[in-house]
Amino acid sequence: MANFRTDSRIVLTLDASGTTMMFGAMQSGEFIVDPIITASNAHDLDLCLQTMVNGFRTIREQLDREPVAISFAFPGPADYPNGIIDGYLLNFPSFRNGVALGPYLRKKFGIPVFINNDGDLFTYGEAIGGVLPDINEKLELAGSAKRYKNLLGCTFGAGFGVGMIVNGMMNRGDNSSVEICYLPHCKHKDIIVEEGVSIRAVKRVYAELSGDRRPLEPKDIFEIAEGVSEGKQEAAIQAFAEMGEVAGEAIAAAVNLTDGLIVLGGGMTGAHEYIMPSLLKVLRGKIGTLEGKQVGRMPMKVYDLDNEEEFRQFVKGEQKKMKIYGSEIEVDYDPQKRIGITISKMGASKAIAVGAYIFALDQLDRKNGHHSIY
Repeated sequence: MANFRTDSRIVLTLDASGTTMMFGAMQSGEFIVDPIITASNAHDLDLCLQTMVNGFRTIREQLDREPVAISFAFPGPADYPNGIIDGYLLNFPSFRNGVALGPYLRKKFGIPVFINNDGDLFTYGEAIGGVLPDINEKLELAGSAKRYKNLLGCTFGAGFGVGMIVNGMMNRGDNSSVEICYLPHCKHKDIIVEEGVSIRAVKRVYAELSGDRRPLEPKDIFEIAEGVSEGKQEAAIQAFAEMGEVAGEAIAAAVNLTDGLIVLGGGMTGAHEYIMPSLLKVLRGKIGTLEGKQVGRMPMKVYDLDNEEEFRQFVKGEQKKMKIYGSEIEVDYDPQKRIGITISKMGASKAIAVGAYIFALDQLDRKNGHHSIY
């Protein structure tokens, strides 16, 4: 199996959001020049496209060899296999009539261009080069036979992003529309869950609970929760807690289908101490009865992998011996169905870039007849 950490090929990367764009170049899974961050200019199509061209050109001029591809993340649903942005994008108003973005950049730079949803690339990067191999390595070192191949990744930021890795492969769906943001809000059925799990949600809930009408950002609200800035502390804490509760309901629905580990990323995970308790409470809660017995929200036990004691219990499981029927021969058995949730250690931007890098190399190898996937 190929190892992306020793691959000498260079790929230009981009993490595009409605407010900023971060351009970089990766080799062997690491940035080899300082990333460039610019305003996205998403309101003006001509200016936005020129921003992309200028950003990639500036990065390329710093390289000592030509890149083999451009690979980057874009928010929201689109025809990603063909590189066409064709959906309604709240954060990219100038793209709403459709833009053949991949073909445009391929024409400009003369190299393959790969575009994927940002949540997909975040999760792919964590699955191949981040949390998934790290946890599996720790399980192996501890002597556990348990291994994980599935990963659900969720990003908390301007929107509520998701990615699903199933058996080590990115699940892009048949329409490039694997999304979590369109699930219903658990408290307000007339709005989607993203209205409860996003920057604007935390700002809105804090304003409603506190009556504070200042133009605050989540960082400001976090400082109020910490007691280091003026404001209604309990309202600030509750704003993040409600976000955790709403996110927990949506994540529970998604992970019941993927049955794997969960990784969270994005800027607002900096407030995880206020988000995680309510999120975990939902995942570990009860939802009703079956034949008179209470049924859990999840059929698996959920561990907080960032808690040292819980991680030890997660690794340990419930090791048992079971006799083979009709004999005295015993086999090892771990009956505990369990998953874990953790905060990204790479950070969303780095994980997205790693995912974009690996995806490009894999696609190029497949085109050349090689089947070794990273």
